[in-house]
Order: sequence, then C-alpha cells, then structure tokens
Amino acid sequence: MPSDIPSHVQHTTAFKRFKPLADSALLNFNDLSSLNQYGQDVYLTAVENITTMPEWLFGETPDVNGALHNSTACAVVLIEKPDQIVDAFYFYFYSFDEGADITQVLPPLNKILPDSKPGDHFGNHVGDWEHNMVRFKDGVPVGIWYSQHAWGETCLWDDEACLSKQDDRPVVYSARGSHANYPSAGSHIHDAALIDVADKGRLWDPIQPAWFYTYNPSTDNLTALEPENAPTDWFSFLGGWGDQQYPDEDPRQQTVPYFGLKKYNSGPNGPRFKHLLRKGLMPNEKPRPTLMGTMVRIYMSWYGCCLRGINPWVVVISILLFLAVTTFLAVFTVRRLTPVGKRWLTRARKGKHASGVGSVKGLGTKVTDWFTRRKQRQEHSSEYSMGLLDPAEGEDEV
Repeated sequence: MPSDIPSHVQHTTAFKRFKPLADSALLNFNDLSSLNQYGQDVYLTAVENITTMPEWLFGETPDVNGALHNSTACAVVLIEKPDQIVDAFYFYFYSFDEGADITQVLPPLNKILPDSKPGDHFGNHVGDWEHNMVRFKDGVPVGIWYSQHAWGETCLWDDEACLSKQDDRPVVYSARGSHANYPSAGSHIHDAALIDVADKGRLWDPIQPAWFYTYNPSTDNLTALEPENAPTDWFSFLGGWGDQQYPDEDPRQQTVPYFGLKKYNSGPNGPRFKHLLRKGLMPNEKPRPTLMGTMVRIYMSWYGCCLRGINPWVVVISILLFLAVTTFLAVFTVRRLTPVGKRWLTRARKGKHASGVGSVKGLGTKVTDWFTRRKQRQEHSSEYSMGLLDPAEGEDEV
C-alpha cells in the first residue's frame, strides 16, 4: 500500500558501506540533503529487521473514495518545456517492494527450479518510487508513460485501446508487490519471463493528498506550489531510500540458483533520478541489458518457434556443450596457427629489412655518383678556364 514519505524516513537511519553514520541516528526529513556530503552511496536503512515485516512497511489502505488520511505518498512535479509543453510527473512512494514470486515464471523456465514454492519472492527492497508522466501540449494531455521495473510503456491519450480512463482521468493498474504501473488489468510479462499481476484492487487517488511542485532542470530548483504544506529538501537527497543490498554472508540474503537473482536488492534513488528531461514520453536512453537477461530473452524467443516441448535443461546443456566445443576449436586453431604466423612474420620482417637496406644502399650509390660527376665537371670547368681543353669537346652533363 502507499506509504507516508516522512514516516518512512523516521523508521530509518543513514548507513554507508553497511555502517551507520555517527551523526545521523535521528534523521531530519527537512534536512535530508545534508547526507549528500557523504556521497551517493548512503542508504536510508530500516532500524528494525525487515524480515519481521514491521507494520510500517505495509503503508496505509485508502478509504472507499481512494483517499489517504494519515499519509502523503505522492509528489507531483511539473516541468515546463519549450513549445507550450508541460511534463507532469506523478511519483508514488511505497515503503516496501515485494519482488517477483519465483513460481510466477513463464514455462518452461518454471521447471528449472523444481524446489521453489509460492511465496518465494526475490528482488525485494525497502523503499520504492514508481511514477507516471503525463505530457501536456497547449494545456491538453497528449500521452502518458507507465514506469515498470527497469523500463515501461506509453499510451497516447486518445488511444482507447491502450489507455483506460475514469472521469477523464487515466486509470493505472499497480502490480501486486512490485507496484509496476500498467494501463490494463491482468497478468503482464516483464524481463522476458517473469509475471506481474495487476488486477483491479482497491482504488487509490494519489492526489488525496499530494505535494505539488514545479521544477527547473537548468537551475535544479524545486518550488512548492503550497510551501506551507510541501517540503522540498527531500527531493535533493542523492542516496538510496532503503537498505543496501545485503551481502551474501548475511543470513537474510539468498540467491536464486543459476540466475543469480538476490532475495534483497538495494533501495532505489529518488525522483530526481527518474529521467526528468525527456524528448518524448519515454526516457531518452534504455538501460543496458544484462548478459543473463539477454540470454533469457533469446531463449524465450526461440522457445515459441523451435524449442517448445524440449526440456530446458537439455537446451542449457546443449548450449554449454556448443560453447565448450566452439572454445576448444578456437583455442586449437590459435595454437596451430600461431607458429605459422610467427614464421611468416619473421620472414616478412627479414624481407622488409633487406629491402630497406638495399634501398638505402641504392640511394647512397646514386648520391656518390652524383658527387663524383659534379667533381669531374668542376675539374673540367677549371681546365676550360685555363684553355687546356676545347669546350666543344667536353662531356654532356647527365
């Protein structure tokens, strides 16, 4: 459920490299940016052990009208751009993100981990910022962006097949646990094989209540539209809004075999890191894909046409054997060709050296001949001047 932003901070203390900062036992929400002096690797770490799931992690349940009464869990940031364009970012905050259920995986990858059971969640983290961005042109909305994990999707405002509305306001379906935003209810695939479930749950109207701001990226200035009700310092905090990813030796941490997914990840950075300057509805650059993610996407794309019905372990072993054979052949070829290449380079260098020496010698011979002929001409000229020879009988200059 959505969570009160200041209350979340009150349940944390600042850590850097898994050690508490001496002067931050009691954090001041209105002076959160003072932690920036310690760098960006500062994390608002839960005071309590989160594996006990303390009550504050669950946030507040909206009433029947979608309003919150004890929490402010939304910040609306307006950015004015040229050509009468305004980007309105709606940032939603949750104190806990429950990662993917390891059993909610597309076949056949769901067979790779036979010992997994429902409720095994990986990718959990304390603190979660999600957002929608609505772009206005001349005061009229033209499109919307939905944040989903590392990326998201867009809908044009007039595309009824994509965008759901209620009273001319967009309806956003938040996935259970992960809070990824989708334009429609139901199951959604992310990261090629994982499943998000975003059914029609309890309605939340994020602007009841919310903080409203304007932001000038060129001056990095955030201005509250209601200064008495909307603090601004929190926006400048550069660190993580939750615990840092626990090391492997921490008893709370677990790793998914073969895939390397962690049970607990680091808390995210805040809204200022959500690509506030955009050319279009989506961020200007996509995140770099991981090697494992790329392999999963390739496998799932092949599975639909060519690998269906084949045990995934057979495919994995076949790929490993193919890579092993390819590596062996490459190493064997290099070892066989290396001596040949060395001999060829040696002969080439010797030939080049000999050619270079000959050229120098040839050039030296020509220079010597030129000086000899010049000396002879000078001697002849002297004889001419003394009248010893008839100039008509002299040799022509070469």
